[in-house]
Amino acid sequence: MSTSISSQDITGIILAGGRANRMGGVDKGLQNFNGMALALHTLMRLGPQVSEVMINANRNLSAYESFGASVWPDPNSDFAGPLSGFLVGLERCETPYLLTVPCDTPRFPLDLANRLADALEATEAEIAMAAGYETDAQGNRTIRTQPVFCLLRCELLESLVKFTHGGGRKIDAWTAQQATTVVNFDKPSDDLYAFANVNTVQELVNLEALPSA
Repeated sequence: MSTSISSQDITGIILAGGRANRMGGVDKGLQNFNGMALALHTLMRLGPQVSEVMINANRNLSAYESFGASVWPDPNSDFAGPLSGFLVGLERCETPYLLTVPCDTPRFPLDLANRLADALEATEAEIAMAAGYETDAQGNRTIRTQPVFCLLRCELLESLVKFTHGGGRKIDAWTAQQATTVVNFDKPSDDLYAFANVNTVQELVNLEALPSA
């Protein structure tokens, strides 16, 4: 069954505003992944799924602007985390829905928006959140929620403003206050590394070495 939430109803935002402390403080979105900046790789993967894409970045704004998307920094300069990116997106969004995607997970699903939209509509939830495979140091694979991959109804802006102005920083704490549905990306055809993110140089190298998704 196809969703009535069209891609034209969804704006995407790439979250590239973090400090990347575990990567030595470099601008993670501009690091090379298979010959292309991580954020640009993300933009090319996300663009066909939504009506337009914004980038939330706090450094090297001109470099991000060169990718052809609008770039918006956090309202404050304290690197407040992903919820600041959510807030930027909801404030700037001109469509009914906002899809959030981090810049450091370059294999995320090409049908992410569609599957989250299907679930959001079917459950009449306020947020549809992805869940995908993660592998621990012992090689055990489990499905875990991926709270930076969310499809949000833009009416949530007021709730998020109130939460962040009250000092809230944790995504899970805010989404727990909303009607949230979780979508498992665990079909046999789903990429086991779809939600593998890059926090260190070694993780970047390891992800590059995998066969293409």
